[in-house]
Amino acid sequence: MIKGTPELIAERREEILSVCERLYETMNFKDVTLKEIGKETSFSRPTIYNYFESKEEIFLALFEREYTLWSDELEKLCGKAEEANRMTVAEWIAESLQKRKLLLKLLSVNLYDMEENSRRECLVSFKRTYGKARETLTKLIRTAFPNQSPEEVQSVVLTFLAYMHGVYPYVFATEKQIDAMDEVGIAHPDTTIKDLVCTGLMRILP
Repeated sequence: MIKGTPELIAERREEILSVCERLYETMNFKDVTLKEIGKETSFSRPTIYNYFESKEEIFLALFEREYTLWSDELEKLCGKAEEANRMTVAEWIAESLQKRKLLLKLLSVNLYDMEENSRRECLVSFKRTYGKARETLTKLIRTAFPNQSPEEVQSVVLTFLAYMHGVYPYVFATEKQIDAMDEVGIAHPDTTIKDLVCTGLMRILP
């Protein structure tokens, strides 16, 4: 049982997530450990276990926060989608993901490991938030393209959600990856999140 006021609990959880996010900017998933996170928090490392049982739970909560922020932005777009054309919708979604670099980066790591090493209640909370983002994206597509059948809308949404997993690696290849591609003669695309997302959406939107 976590002790403290709801405000203190929320504050400490947010501090843990913020530290994890900051470390993840310069370290890879494997090297971000509870020990490293504990070094940067204002409270002792053992206290972290009152809120998260593993680093995967912390990353999953960070993932959940990103999906919430993205869902909120998509919801705002739904209000004006009736007047939007195909290109406008593609640009809106692309711009919303340009702001969610962390979400795309998290999608590029092994989600299975995150989920497998998290408690069921953490996983349920994450899936609920992911589900809301998926529903909001569906609402946006359905509103912008009212003549499409539910099956056609679902096909667009599922195809795009799968596409999202590959955006970050194509835009942000490491020096080691680029060097290896140069060695075997594979060109690395010079693109941005917005451009890649917009290009993909223009191919799958009705």
